[in-house]
Formats: sequence, C-alpha cells, structure tokens
Amino acid sequence: MTLPTSGFSFDLLATSGHARRGRFVTPRATIETPTFMPVGTHATVKSLAPEEVEATGARIILANTYHLWLRPGSELVAKLGGVPRFMRWPHAMLTDSGGFQVFSLAALRKIDEDGVTFKSHLDGAIQRMTPEVSMKVQRDLAADVAMVLDVCPPGGAGREEIEKTMALTTKWAKRSLACEPAPGQARFGIVQGGTFEDLRKAHLSDIAALPVDGVALGGFSVGEPIPVMYDLLDRVAHEMPAHKPRYLMGVGTPYDLLHAIGAGVDLFDCVLPTRNARNGQALTWHGRVNLRQARHTDDEAPICDRCGCPACAKYTRAYLRHLTRANEILGHRLLTQHNLWFYGELVAEARAHVEAGDYHAWASATAAAMREGDELGTPNGVPENPRKKRPSDE
Repeated sequence: MTLPTSGFSFDLLATSGHARRGRFVTPRATIETPTFMPVGTHATVKSLAPEEVEATGARIILANTYHLWLRPGSELVAKLGGVPRFMRWPHAMLTDSGGFQVFSLAALRKIDEDGVTFKSHLDGAIQRMTPEVSMKVQRDLAADVAMVLDVCPPGGAGREEIEKTMALTTKWAKRSLACEPAPGQARFGIVQGGTFEDLRKAHLSDIAALPVDGVALGGFSVGEPIPVMYDLLDRVAHEMPAHKPRYLMGVGTPYDLLHAIGAGVDLFDCVLPTRNARNGQALTWHGRVNLRQARHTDDEAPICDRCGCPACAKYTRAYLRHLTRANEILGHRLLTQHNLWFYGELVAEARAHVEAGDYHAWASATAAAMREGDELGTPNGVPENPRKKRPSDE
C-alpha cells in the first residue's frame, strides 16, 4: 500500500502472529523490515565509517535534530546538502525531533503551549524549540523521515500529567504537519500515554487519524519495569495502523527487539550496541560476552563462531580483551562493528522466521539461549535500561 508522501511505500509481505515482515521504500533506500536503525546522533555512528555501517546490513540510520541544530547548525548542514550528503551516507536517514533530548534537560527547560525554552547543554545559551523550529531543522537536515515534535513525560509520571502531555503532543503534531517538508520527506507521528493502556490506545487513535506516514511509540524505556513495557506492547502495538511503518523509539536490547517484533513493531533504534561496545561488551547469540573478565585473557576463540563481522573473522577474544583494557580506539571500532553486525543478523533472522511462520517459537528459543550464556547476569538475564536521561545520549 502506498503511503501519502510521494516516493514512499510500505508493503506487508508476511505475518506470523502479530509479527510482520515488510518492505519500506524511501526515495533513497529500500528497507526490509523489521529492522534496526544504528544511532548516528552527530551525523556519525560512533567510531565507524559509513561504509562499515552499511556492511552490517543497515539501510537506515538515525540522526538527532537537537544535536545537529546546536552543532554544527542546521543551516550549515543544509548548505552542504543535508546530513546524508554531509556524512556520505548513501541510504535512508530518520531524524528524531529533538523532543526527548530537550525534555530530558529537566531543570534547564520550561514548557508552555507554544514550545519549550531551554539552556543548551553545550554553552548554557537560551534556545527556543517549537514544532515549527523542529520541522524547519529537520527540513534543513534533509531527513527521509522526520519525527513530529512531542512531549515525552518522565518515567513514573501520574495520569494527569501524562494526559496533559498527550494533549500537547497532539497539538504540536498538527502544527508540525502544517509545516512544509523537505522534498520527498515523510513525517511520523508519536504516541504517548505512559504506562496506561487506555491512554496509549486513546492517543494512538488521535495520532493515527492525522495525515502521518508512519506511527511511533514514544516514552518507553524511560524507567518503567521491562515486564510493564512488554505487556503494553502486547496490548497496543498490533493496533497501530497496519498499512504504515510502526516504530518503537529508543528500544532496545536484543530481548526487547525479539519481544517487540512479536508484538508487531517494524522499526527500532537504540544506543545500546554502540555504547556497550565501548564498555567491552559484545552481544551474541549466546548472550553478552564481557571482555573485561579475566576468563578471556588467553582465549583464542572469536567473539562468536557464527558471526561474519571483521572482529570475529580475524581477531581473538584475548586480543579484544587487551584492546578493551587498554582503552584502545581499535577495540571500540571492532566491538561496535560486531554489535551492529549482530543486530543486523538478528533482524534478518527475524524476517526469515516471520516468512516461515514460526517467529514466536524461534524468538523464544533465541532469547532462552542468550539468557543461558550471558556473562553479566542481571535479573532474568535482561540487561539494564539502556537509555540515559540527558541530551548527550550518544
């Protein structure tokens, strides 16, 4: 089915329960879904060249409106042809509206009906973000997909506060959609509602009724218990519009992806695979490998014997442990490549099992194998919440 914006389409190719296998076409890329979008906050996926990101299978990445607006400035980026040309990324790009970063500033910002005033985390300068400013910046950045500006409530917010953020998010979405997009640019709406199922569904109805090209779930992974997030996804995700891409913002761990794909989500982003790499953690089919542990001191095995990434093809755990302990940039690069390669393989396997019709059995067995072999051991084998609550998110 063709989306409203010219040059975009989304086709649903197969289902397995609520899990979906789709194809999202933008003017710059064909994206097989479900898929993971590596985070390139500052127009770079940390430590990797664009061709190395491309080699992981990624065909869409995320860049951040807030950060690029403040530095180097969206008008400069526009002059240089937009972010994809600026960074020489040949595929699609989605830009976050900047809402999460602005609203994570807490004491440094003040929200009103028109927008939000805040102090830059870089130099303390007073800045003003409105829906119109956010969309203008995203137009300058030449994103394939621009997110409308939303209000992200803090984790644990009460019902009354969340209802206010929903109402304001809807008003700002309408103002965002009234702005002129960049040529060929799609816009996605964002659903809030905290951990209240009825509010999530009510806001989904409001946002889905707008002329958006896709729908995202925002305000997850901000402190709520993981089982609560999973339960809400099971109740809400499959009710998102079937003929448009479904995006879960800022999530997450491999376990999160497996569960959310089963609930009906198509698109994901998270800083976890790149950040964990810089902390010496490799993500594998058998859980997390902690290269800071002494057990890997003389281990000549690769990180994962079923991975074809450059790190696994050539280097031993012993060498990667040495690089990690010495805080060498090469270690960051190799582990980042590995983790993004793993995420690419994870979503590719998910697509194959949706097509085969056995997604849920495969996902359950895969999650069990990762928990059994995990070297870090948080409760139930599920890693801690990966999102930070400050604007310098990656």
